[in-house]
Amino acid sequence: MLDLQTVTEMSKLGAGIAIGFGAIGAGLGLGLATKGLIEGISRQPEIAGKAFGFFLLGAALAEACAIYALVIALRLSGMMG
Repeated sequence: MLDLQTVTEMSKLGAGIAIGFGAIGAGLGLGLATKGLIEGISRQPEIAGKAFGFFLLGAALAEACAIYALVIALRLSGMMG
């Protein structure tokens, strides 16, 4: 049977894993989006303005996943409601 201390420790471990994978996913997403932006602009410089708008949308979605992971980590660690 699990005691309260073990459950608390495991939830903190889960919080660390959640924020770790969230940060890795956001980093990979932003890296791929930036790579695509640079390649697209280097091939067709006239689409720079439109491509940058799509890049910002993709970057915001990638960062949203990292923020969700942060919220989950804070909930698991007991620092948030």
